[in-house]
Amino acid sequence: MTAPTPASPRPGQRGADRAAMLRVDQAGEYGAIRIYAGQLAVLGDRHPMSREIARMATQEERHRQHFDAMMAQRGVRPTLLQPFWHVAGFALGAATALLGPSAAMACTAAIETEIDDHYGKQLDALGPEDPALSGAIAEFRAEEVEHRETAIAAGAENAPAYPLLSGLIRLGCRTAIALSQRI
Repeated sequence: MTAPTPASPRPGQRGADRAAMLRVDQAGEYGAIRIYAGQLAVLGDRHPMSREIARMATQEERHRQHFDAMMAQRGVRPTLLQPFWHVAGFALGAATALLGPSAAMACTAAIETEIDDHYGKQLDALGPEDPALSGAIAEFRAEEVEHRETAIAAGAENAPAYPLLSGLIRLGCRTAIALSQRI
């Protein structure tokens, strides 16, 4: 019997990879809901962007519910960091909204840029092997790209110190992805 090569996965590795994908995707959708909740808490329901933020939050909630169901069907546990993402997501949303509507939209644009990249990598890794998961990821990715485009059209790039703000949020998002896959 030969040992698996680095190019061939160990038995069970693909299932573990899919579990990590589901765990991080569910955590990301949950975090997005909390970010939008923080933004809406600051901006209120009378701001012109509030209706659009609420619409995006509703889509994120649908994504989260779908991943919750897939996790339950497949016996995948959520990240242990969920309580942290609950607070951190709301705080990020509120903090960026306090900087102004363009900063709130910069937050959305930055996060959705990372999620687009993240989902693209997941789709490449999955290939045709798990059509239920890849189908959900592809559908949700399209909506995340639309969120990014909406945020940019709403003035995300006009936020104070946009390149710095965007870069910091994107770094935080990549860190959250890495942590949620493992913990």
